[in-house]
Amino acid sequence: MTTDQASQTTPTPAATPAELWVERTGRRTYTGRNSRGAEVLIGPVEAGAVFTPGELLKIALAGCTGMSADTALAHRLGDDVAVTVEVEGPSDPDEDRYPVLTERLVVDLSSLDAAQRERLLTVVHRAVDNHCTVGRTLTHGATIELTVEGER
Repeated sequence: MTTDQASQTTPTPAATPAELWVERTGRRTYTGRNSRGAEVLIGPVEAGAVFTPGELLKIALAGCTGMSADTALAHRLGDDVAVTVEVEGPSDPDEDRYPVLTERLVVDLSSLDAAQRERLLTVVHRAVDNHCTVGRTLTHGATIELTVEGER
Protein backbone atom coordinates (compact mmCIF):
# COMPACT_ATOMS: atom_id res chain seq x y z
CA MET A 1 0.00 0.00 0.00
CA THR A 2 1.40 3.40 -0.93
CA THR A 3 1.52 6.35 1.43
CA ASP A 4 -1.30 8.00 -0.54
CA GLN A 5 -3.50 4.90 -0.14
CA ALA A 6 -2.79 4.73 3.60
CA SER A 7 -3.73 8.37 4.13
CA GLN A 8 -6.99 7.83 2.23
CA THR A 9 -8.05 4.88 4.38
CA THR A 10 -6.89 6.17 7.77
CA PRO A 11 -8.31 9.55 8.71
CA THR A 12 -5.94 11.98 10.38
CA PRO A 13 -6.93 13.45 13.75
CA ALA A 14 -7.58 16.84 12.12
CA ALA A 15 -9.89 15.22 9.54
CA THR A 16 -11.95 13.41 12.18
CA PRO A 17 -13.57 15.85 14.63
CA ALA A 18 -13.56 14.67 18.24
CA GLU A 19 -16.90 13.96 19.86
CA LEU A 20 -15.59 15.11 23.26
CA TRP A 21 -12.80 17.51 24.11
CA VAL A 22 -11.68 20.15 26.58
CA GLU A 23 -10.17 23.52 25.80
CA ARG A 24 -7.98 25.52 28.15
CA THR A 25 -9.62 28.77 29.27
CA GLY A 26 -7.13 29.85 31.94
CA ARG A 27 -4.76 28.55 34.57
CA ARG A 28 -6.00 25.03 35.42
CA THR A 29 -9.46 25.82 33.97
CA TYR A 30 -11.03 24.21 30.93
CA THR A 31 -14.35 24.05 29.13
CA GLY A 32 -15.50 20.54 28.26
CA ARG A 33 -17.45 20.27 25.03
CA ASN A 34 -19.26 17.69 22.95
CA SER A 35 -20.05 17.72 19.26
CA ARG A 36 -23.75 18.41 20.06
CA GLY A 37 -22.93 21.83 21.54
CA ALA A 38 -23.07 21.11 25.28
CA GLU A 39 -20.48 22.67 27.59
CA VAL A 40 -19.29 22.17 31.16
CA LEU A 41 -16.83 24.35 33.07
CA ILE A 42 -13.96 22.44 34.68
CA GLY A 43 -11.39 23.60 37.18
CA PRO A 44 -10.19 23.47 40.77
CA VAL A 45 -12.53 24.27 43.68
CA GLU A 46 -10.96 27.69 44.12
CA ALA A 47 -12.02 28.65 40.56
CA GLY A 48 -15.63 29.04 41.74
CA ALA A 49 -18.61 27.91 39.66
CA VAL A 50 -16.91 24.98 37.97
CA PHE A 51 -16.91 21.22 38.34
CA THR A 52 -13.71 19.53 39.39
CA PRO A 53 -12.76 16.46 37.32
CA GLY A 54 -13.55 14.28 40.36
CA GLU A 55 -17.01 15.82 40.67
CA LEU A 56 -17.62 15.13 36.98
CA LEU A 57 -16.60 11.52 37.48
CA LYS A 58 -19.07 11.19 40.35
CA ILE A 59 -21.84 13.00 38.45
CA ALA A 60 -21.24 10.74 35.44
CA LEU A 61 -21.69 7.72 37.70
CA ALA A 62 -24.87 9.10 39.31
CA GLY A 63 -26.30 10.13 35.95
CA CYS A 64 -25.58 6.74 34.45
CA THR A 65 -27.20 4.98 37.41
CA GLY A 66 -30.30 7.15 37.12
CA MET A 67 -30.58 6.69 33.37
CA SER A 68 -30.09 2.91 33.67
CA ALA A 69 -32.82 2.62 36.32
CA ASP A 70 -35.18 5.14 34.73
CA THR A 71 -37.29 2.85 32.55
CA ALA A 72 -38.03 0.44 35.39
CA LEU A 73 -38.82 3.25 37.83
CA ALA A 74 -41.06 5.15 35.40
CA HIS A 75 -42.84 1.95 34.33
CA ARG A 76 -43.80 1.06 37.90
CA LEU A 77 -44.09 4.51 39.50
CA GLY A 78 -45.19 6.75 36.60
CA ASP A 79 -43.47 8.97 34.06
CA ASP A 80 -43.40 11.87 36.51
CA VAL A 81 -41.57 9.93 39.25
CA ALA A 82 -39.07 12.08 41.16
CA VAL A 83 -35.66 10.43 41.31
CA THR A 84 -32.44 11.76 42.81
CA VAL A 85 -29.14 9.90 42.72
CA GLU A 86 -26.69 11.18 45.31
CA VAL A 87 -23.03 10.23 45.05
CA GLU A 88 -20.05 10.81 47.28
CA GLY A 89 -16.63 9.47 47.98
CA PRO A 90 -13.63 11.10 49.58
CA SER A 91 -10.35 11.08 47.75
CA ASP A 92 -7.28 9.31 49.08
CA PRO A 93 -4.58 11.97 48.74
CA ASP A 94 -1.76 9.42 49.12
CA GLU A 95 -3.02 7.41 46.12
CA ASP A 96 -4.60 10.41 44.32
CA ARG A 97 -7.80 8.48 43.60
CA TYR A 98 -11.28 7.72 44.94
CA PRO A 99 -11.09 4.27 46.55
CA VAL A 100 -14.85 4.04 47.25
CA LEU A 101 -17.82 5.80 45.67
CA THR A 102 -21.19 5.56 47.40
CA GLU A 103 -24.49 6.13 45.61
CA ARG A 104 -27.98 6.58 47.03
CA LEU A 105 -30.93 6.38 44.65
CA VAL A 106 -33.71 8.30 46.37
CA VAL A 107 -37.25 7.55 45.18
CA ASP A 108 -40.63 7.30 46.92
CA LEU A 109 -41.66 3.63 46.99
CA SER A 110 -44.56 4.11 49.43
CA SER A 111 -47.16 3.26 46.77
CA LEU A 112 -45.75 -0.28 46.46
CA ASP A 113 -46.40 -3.23 48.73
CA ALA A 114 -43.45 -5.21 50.06
CA ALA A 115 -43.40 -7.74 47.19
CA GLN A 116 -43.64 -5.02 44.53
CA ARG A 117 -40.89 -3.05 46.27
CA GLU A 118 -38.54 -6.05 46.35
CA ARG A 119 -39.24 -6.85 42.70
CA LEU A 120 -38.57 -3.25 41.65
CA LEU A 121 -35.34 -3.11 43.65
CA THR A 122 -34.18 -6.33 41.97
CA VAL A 123 -34.98 -4.93 38.52
CA VAL A 124 -33.28 -1.59 39.31
CA HIS A 125 -30.11 -3.27 40.58
CA ARG A 126 -30.02 -5.57 37.56
CA ALA A 127 -30.54 -2.67 35.14
CA VAL A 128 -27.76 -0.62 36.74
CA ASP A 129 -25.38 -3.60 36.97
CA ASN A 130 -25.97 -4.54 33.32
CA HIS A 131 -26.36 -1.16 31.64
CA CYS A 132 -24.52 1.58 33.54
CA THR A 133 -21.44 1.91 31.34
CA VAL A 134 -19.75 4.34 33.72
CA GLY A 135 -20.24 2.08 36.74
CA ARG A 136 -19.13 -0.99 34.80
CA THR A 137 -16.01 0.86 33.61
CA LEU A 138 -15.13 1.97 37.13
CA THR A 139 -15.76 -1.49 38.56
CA HIS A 140 -13.79 -3.36 35.91
CA GLY A 141 -11.22 -0.70 35.09
CA ALA A 142 -10.21 0.67 31.73
CA THR A 143 -6.98 1.00 29.87
CA ILE A 144 -6.11 4.64 29.23
CA GLU A 145 -3.80 5.59 26.40
CA LEU A 146 -2.42 9.12 26.14
CA THR A 147 -0.63 10.52 23.12
CA VAL A 148 0.74 14.02 22.98
CA GLU A 149 0.60 15.69 19.59
CA GLY A 150 2.45 18.82 18.72
CA GLU A 151 4.82 20.41 16.30
CA ARG A 152 7.55 18.03 15.28
